[in-house]
Amino acid sequence: MTDAAAADDGGTEDLKALAKGGRTNIIGFLLRLAARLPFLFIAGRVYGPDIVGRFALAVVVVELAALLATLGLKRGLAQALSSSDRPHVHVVWDAMAVAFLASLIASGVLIALPQIMYPNSPIEGMDRWLPCIVFAVAWSDVSLAALAYRRNVKATVTARAIVEPWTISAAAWVFSFVSLRDGLIYAYILSMAAALVASLVPFIRSYGLPHGWRPRIVHLVALASRNAPLAGADAIEWGTRNVDRFILGVMFEPKIVGIYYMAQQVASIPAKLKTSFDPILGPVITASLAKNDREAIAAQVRQVGFWIMAAQTGLALMGSIPGEAVMGVVGPQFVSGTAALAFLLTAEAVASTGAVCESALVYIARVRNLMISLGTLCFQIALSFTLIFAMRWIGWPINFQAAGPAVALLVALGLASVVKSNLLAHLLKARVSGFRMPMLWAIGAAVVVGTAFTSLPRRYEWAELLIGLPAIAATYLFVLSRLAFSPEDRALFGKIPSVDEATLPT
Repeated sequence: MTDAAAADDGGTEDLKALAKGGRTNIIGFLLRLAARLPFLFIAGRVYGPDIVGRFALAVVVVELAALLATLGLKRGLAQALSSSDRPHVHVVWDAMAVAFLASLIASGVLIALPQIMYPNSPIEGMDRWLPCIVFAVAWSDVSLAALAYRRNVKATVTARAIVEPWTISAAAWVFSFVSLRDGLIYAYILSMAAALVASLVPFIRSYGLPHGWRPRIVHLVALASRNAPLAGADAIEWGTRNVDRFILGVMFEPKIVGIYYMAQQVASIPAKLKTSFDPILGPVITASLAKNDREAIAAQVRQVGFWIMAAQTGLALMGSIPGEAVMGVVGPQFVSGTAALAFLLTAEAVASTGAVCESALVYIARVRNLMISLGTLCFQIALSFTLIFAMRWIGWPINFQAAGPAVALLVALGLASVVKSNLLAHLLKARVSGFRMPMLWAIGAAVVVGTAFTSLPRRYEWAELLIGLPAIAATYLFVLSRLAFSPEDRALFGKIPSVDEATLPT
């Protein structure tokens, strides 16, 4: 077989892996959406914005602690496995040991200083003990990353899209009869524990128990050190999506945080599309890096970037055009978060290119990627406070002020996407952006259809959701599939094209 033919076969195999992972994750996304909506409805209607806001602030700190406890292994484990000559079962259990020790430290700090989680309210009941669940979140992330290295994406879908969201939805309702104050905390702890079990069972089946394994302290320290840039990148990326919530907790009462949190939860659903591609995209990129095939990396980033951008743009249109009706489903008191929802959804769409490019940059330009992400976060924080104080000085209503961090997020992520895509294109000497001009026609058509439904009299608001949402989606997908899809894109929904048929879009 010639080198060119081998390269084509390798590229097709990569596309098969990405398409298969993409199909699995689309199913997972739909399952996650179906499970997340009941939780939002229960939290909004039963618990109310004050309790939701307090819960949101605590969870944002706990999840940051869990993310830091993984020490970048969510993405770094694939590279550690591909470059190690030790048995893989020993490598993954080294990673689990590192995550467990880091989790103990993080939990101890938060238990000793619970004010970090609750900056604007008293500490009572279960508040102090919430960080005990940090290790479960970290272990679940590491075990799913290990499974993803073996192309097992189904485990991630099961744990994150079925077990975790359905557990928290059901538990939130049950515990509302036990304690309205602590019900959401109980539900969160139970859902994370259930997700851990759903992650560990396939992990142990795949890798087995570590017979003959001895933790290597020096190796563990080296592993943590090597993954420091990855851990920093993960923490900063997470921070850009959650620091706005913490800023609101400092500047406003819990009720405002609760309203924003609900908008954020709706907007975070499209973001899961990108993160759900990480498990399959990371191993494919590391395999191409091992062969020094930079054109293949550019093609993979470009292809997945288009898939994610197209999907997130469609979801942004569906969520923001009938935004008042969408937020009204959660509860009438949350309708004031409509503006924040629109900005947050748009931010996820414009961030998609940078987020996918980062999947490659964390392997080939770790430090530079980290510096760009850190600059983005600092800019976002500064702009958030600037907008809030400026609107207060002008005298704008609190709801407008509370949308300031969402605007800052949109601007910051847009700039980061431009910088990261240009850097990656320079390093790979190839185009990496997944944007295609026909997307503008699809967006325009969807806006026209959506505006027609939102223009109906208020008594027909139900039609915005029951008829308008499907109409917006159908219009957008129809135009997009006609004008922007290539054979590679249709591979996401059906049979993979042959090498002769497949041509990457320009």
